[in-house]
Amino acid sequence: MNVKSLEFKNYRNLIDGKIEPSEKINIIFGNNAQGKTNIIEALWLFCGGHSFKGSKENEFIKFGEKFSRIKALFFSQNREQEAEIIFTGNKKEVIINGVKKNSSASLIEKFNAVVFSPEDLTLVKRGPSARRRFIDSAICREKLRNAVLISKYNQTLNQRNALLKDIYRHPELKNTLGIWDETLCHLGSKIIFQRLSYINKLSADAEKYHFGISDNTEKLEIKYISNCSAVFGDDEEVIFEKLKASLKESKREDIGSGFTNIGPHRDDFNIIINNRKAKVFASQGQQRSAVLSLKLAEANVLSDLTGENPVILLDDVLSELDKKRRDFLMNEIKNYQVFITTCELSGEEYLKEGKKFFVEEGKIS
Repeated sequence: MNVKSLEFKNYRNLIDGKIEPSEKINIIFGNNAQGKTNIIEALWLFCGGHSFKGSKENEFIKFGEKFSRIKALFFSQNREQEAEIIFTGNKKEVIINGVKKNSSASLIEKFNAVVFSPEDLTLVKRGPSARRRFIDSAICREKLRNAVLISKYNQTLNQRNALLKDIYRHPELKNTLGIWDETLCHLGSKIIFQRLSYINKLSADAEKYHFGISDNTEKLEIKYISNCSAVFGDDEEVIFEKLKASLKESKREDIGSGFTNIGPHRDDFNIIINNRKAKVFASQGQQRSAVLSLKLAEANVLSDLTGENPVILLDDVLSELDKKRRDFLMNEIKNYQVFITTCELSGEEYLKEGKKFFVEEGKIS
């Protein structure tokens, strides 16, 4: 996987233009708030049309303009391909190889990248929702159908929650819960199965990376926590029955709270270092090593799945790491195409390599 060019018009604060990156390292440098992250974000959008910063579609459009457009030329799946995303208000249009697509999810099958950001380094300490987003983002890029599954699950969940709130006022609606329960368990069991399968692969790779970064002194494990007691090795049918039984047991609690308390939307995973929960016992350095190991493992799993290395996007993350962790990270991604944002070019040798793009007030030179 290799980006040949990135073109943008009316995109955020960037001056209209085009960059043609190196196949190896690309350094995007300049002072803060100049537009460096906007380039990284634009590349990430080709993974599925959503910002890793959680931005809305209308935020991609430069102030005073009516639309924004980004276009990427890239080599993937043994051929050169082109993708274009056009933002108009709160809508977006996706065109891949000249063909308009119904959904930006179509990009998932074409463009692969892994992003490292300062927010990722707090993944261990943050709440379960952040870890669920991490794993769901990963399995969606692993398989397009997982994105569809999660979307349908969330729609069903919202409908069931709306019904639960109505039941509190209209008890006669209680008997209609079964309609949504069956669908919720059908979709939920598939999501849990995919998550368990992915965590199993991710954990094996992350353990290897963490062992290296800790000088062979620490063992990293990732354990999925399912609130219906599903475990790796369960097939979808077994998970379905476990989820169905747990949902039935929680029905009274659900009606009382007006919310569905059982399902993959409430699951989590534990990051464990030397048999102790990293969230509770790990130092800040250990936590960052664990997240680096997770991200490197994410890239490796994607590489194994697709047969080609994903693009690596490092958004101001190097300044958050000490020299040992920076050097370890850069050594592990030396065979990938890498985009790095940084304020300074001084220091490590790798910052002197590849192509450099200076960004000032949205202008790239």
